[in-house]
Amino acid sequence: MPHPERPASRLVLWNVDHTLLDAGRVTREAYAEAFTEVTGKPMVRLAPTAGRTESEIIFETLAFNGIVTDDDHLDAFTAALERAFAVRRDKVRAHARVLPGAVEALAAAARLPGAVQSVLTGSLEGTARIKLAELGLDRHLDLSVGGYFSPVYPKGATIETSRIKAAAAYQTTIAEAATVLVADHPLDVRAAQIARARSVGVATGTATETELRAAGADAVLPTLADTRAILETIDRLTR
Repeated sequence: MPHPERPASRLVLWNVDHTLLDAGRVTREAYAEAFTEVTGKPMVRLAPTAGRTESEIIFETLAFNGIVTDDDHLDAFTAALERAFAVRRDKVRAHARVLPGAVEALAAAARLPGAVQSVLTGSLEGTARIKLAELGLDRHLDLSVGGYFSPVYPKGATIETSRIKAAAAYQTTIAEAATVLVADHPLDVRAAQIARARSVGVATGTATETELRAAGADAVLPTLADTRAILETIDRLTR
């Protein structure tokens, strides 16, 4: 488990898909398998995934494919999805990719005094852990204090939950303004605003730099490739 050089004083949260990595091919395969397991039918169309939580993707995918949903679908689908990802670890290694600069950015931010790093994602915790571990991105992350898909709480609330978990784990207080989310979608920027956290938008997904600025991101970068730029931005926003 990573530990900051000084008592924890800031929390750096990273979105997973389209910010640190791209596992689109494996995600589609896993969703197709889970869909067939739950409905007995082939999946024709997968709902858009960027910036969204697992429940939004699941229910919209079911609707797109003509399935009338009920209360049992979410639990059945998430369980099937976790199993589908678990048997595709080798495919994550083979077909998913780390986005440019992600490894270097994580390593650099880990050296910031008082920094705890984790993730904030709409994905299931199990699938997020598989993707990060198989691509070697979990080294500088304390995944035990991360924010993951919740059937109850929206992303903004999971940011606050992650901050509280980090404060408890490191026996300290982390201010809302000392929490930053690095992400690629305007919905993530909005989640940070709701949690009164800072946000860094990176145009590595479907959103442009202009769209991220319009959403109110505190800073916007084209990618994570400029390690110095991302490090200085995170340091400035959480200092």
